[in-house]
Amino acid sequence: MNWPAIRAIYVFEIARTWRTIFQSVLSPIISTALYFVVFGSAIGSRISEVDGVSYGAFIVPGLIMLSLMTQSISNASFAIYFPKFIGTIYELLSAPVSYVEIVISYVGAAATKSVVLGLIILATASVFVPLRIEHPAWMLLFLVLTGITFSLFGFIIGIWADNFEKLTIIPLLIVTPLTFLGGTFYSLKMLPPIWQKITLVNPVVYLVSGFRWSFYSVADVNVYISLAMITGFLVACLAIVAWIFKTGYRLKS
Repeated sequence: MNWPAIRAIYVFEIARTWRTIFQSVLSPIISTALYFVVFGSAIGSRISEVDGVSYGAFIVPGLIMLSLMTQSISNASFAIYFPKFIGTIYELLSAPVSYVEIVISYVGAAATKSVVLGLIILATASVFVPLRIEHPAWMLLFLVLTGITFSLFGFIIGIWADNFEKLTIIPLLIVTPLTFLGGTFYSLKMLPPIWQKITLVNPVVYLVSGFRWSFYSVADVNVYISLAMITGFLVACLAIVAWIFKTGYRLKS
């Protein structure tokens, strides 16, 4: 394993955060704070508790998961797309760095930034509402697994995309709507029975539910099913990345 090469790419990607600190850090924090103000105050004044948890505290795990997924995809997709755009990807591919090392460095950097951002948002949320984390180990597990998985997903998008518009179309038109419809701002028990069953088709439901369970021990689906879903998605992303490097899909043409 070429650890110096991994470290060089990793440090470079982490340093890029400071060059775009408003977009990478401040913008998600401000957006999350606005969600607390709008949903926590406006809707929270009408919904006192959900499953024994105050509404303001109830939406915290969903908001963290929303930021975590979108930022993981954004960080990883832009990181690998930009070398393709300016042509330096060929220097990377011809360097004595294996495909595994490339994925570890880029995905590792994107996941690190996303997880740190998630923890910052968690600290920000504690200013607005009283929080408790009943299962901190599970919370960190879901945080890290989700960060790695969606960084891999973003890495795939960055290789697939051939223009900047495609980098944002999936997070904006697919991931964000699925998160809003995945129990971020409500419990599935609040829906009519038929919609409860339909909503279970949404994979984000399992991520938000499992992450919320780590806070308050309340969930819409079993936590082990949630863990199995995120693990399955992780394995699927790894398989796609392996296929991309094996075939050279949009890398060698």
